[in-house]
Amino acid sequence: MGNSITRGKLSILACESGRHFADKIQKKIDEKIGDGNKQLKLVKSKEVKFANTERKEVIGESLRESDVYIIQDVSNSVNGCSVDENLRVLKTAIDAAWRSDANHITAVIPVFPYSRQDKQEGREGITASVIARELEDLNADQIITLDVHNPAIAGFFRKAKFENLHASKNIINYIKENKKIFDFKNLIVMSPDAGGVRMAKHYAQKLGTGLAFAYKDRNYDTPNSVESVKIVGEVKSMNVLIVDDMIDTAETLINVVKKAKEKGAKKIYVACSLALFNGSAIERIKKAYEKGDLTAVIGTDAVYHRDGFQEKHLWYKEVSVASYFTEVIIRLNQHKSISKLLE
Repeated sequence: MGNSITRGKLSILACESGRHFADKIQKKIDEKIGDGNKQLKLVKSKEVKFANTERKEVIGESLRESDVYIIQDVSNSVNGCSVDENLRVLKTAIDAAWRSDANHITAVIPVFPYSRQDKQEGREGITASVIARELEDLNADQIITLDVHNPAIAGFFRKAKFENLHASKNIINYIKENKKIFDFKNLIVMSPDAGGVRMAKHYAQKLGTGLAFAYKDRNYDTPNSVESVKIVGEVKSMNVLIVDDMIDTAETLINVVKKAKEKGAKKIYVACSLALFNGSAIERIKKAYEKGDLTAVIGTDAVYHRDGFQEKHLWYKEVSVASYFTEVIIRLNQHKSISKLLE
């Protein structure tokens, strides 16, 4: 068994697509609890790629009785890999850690894969539940993610613990510290859909603002398609902060921004935990920014973008959540409560 005070030797294992985020976490952990003579380093590992496109993670040192945190950014498309390819590598890493006799295995997945396939609309599977079963069957003891699309996904896990972290505190602090960018005068927080009202309400309470939300009539026959947008709440002559868990293609977002502008909104800001920016998202946001409809978009480093991304896209502001994840990992390793960190 592991150390009686901790869950075992704290070990950070980075999959290739999660290395950028893992490097930040490793450095933060070393700053907090590292010994100057024994710097905490990432576990030696490498991703092996075969000619037929198969992949696997190979661990290069002993993990016996360790408390292992495997970090993977499944939505990192910079390396040219798909979500499925990155997910496959994560699975092989979990299996390798279990076969290396790790004491406790935690998968750190900032973007939980297939989280929007969380319910059954017709003759289709519930893929989010499939992913939960697969991770458990590979002997993952715990899952850490960020602002999962539907918190009810926790119910898909039968034995593994599911920790859903929230980026709101980091983003709210950033907004408060950058009043030159964010005009608090006549500010109102808005959800881009009815499902996000709970998150928007939290932001509104912390920022001391009013609350509005947009209602979408969606055409479910076409992915990412919205037929019309209506806004509940007064945004005329107001500065609007739209908050959401993620930005995917930004089609819905820009429709909401346009509607808010039509209703007389002044400056419009967007804050999201997971800035995926898939498809034509960047082009759509850029056009709205250049037109003056959109002032800024805030995302976090839980999803990796190429170096220089902020400098190239002046509308994008990135907030780091690495210290937040670090504190959660340290507390879990030391058998301490993380409930305050989930508020």
